[in-house]
Amino acid sequence: MRHIISILLQNEAGALARVAGMFSARGYNIDSLSVAATHDPAVSRLTLVTGGSDEVIDQIVKQTRKLIDVVEISNLSSADHLECELLMMKVEATNGTARKVVDCVRGNRGQILDESENTRTVQFSGTGAEVDAFIAELAKVTPILEVARSGVAALQRGHKILQLSH
Repeated sequence: MRHIISILLQNEAGALARVAGMFSARGYNIDSLSVAATHDPAVSRLTLVTGGSDEVIDQIVKQTRKLIDVVEISNLSSADHLECELLMMKVEATNGTARKVVDCVRGNRGQILDESENTRTVQFSGTGAEVDAFIAELAKVTPILEVARSGVAALQRGHKILQLSH
């Protein structure tokens, strides 16, 4: 099962490596990883996507919580949440496909960031499933040359927040 884990951690050298090491030491692949400073520059928010049973993920969350740099951790998959991923993609755009590329991108709420003689660089954001579907749809129109994905960013819906423990 797919799990989205959100972690607040001290914004210090090695903190990310220790969290990632916790997952790899237990043989779990991290499918997506996104990390950046929060509104408090001393704290970063790390969001990762991994797979595993609920029981195993609960155990990993408990063990990760014990790491010295971890301030707070939550499995967002067990809560109503919002998620988003950014995709940038370079595609071929020849005389025969350029119009179809534009139509596909605009029809999916995407943007064209750059146009060259034979390529278009596009931007799209949505859930991981929406990003996958957009890539598949555009691949039917034209060859994909390059892909860069940000990884998942996620927040729990409503008033509840992941915050520093006091």
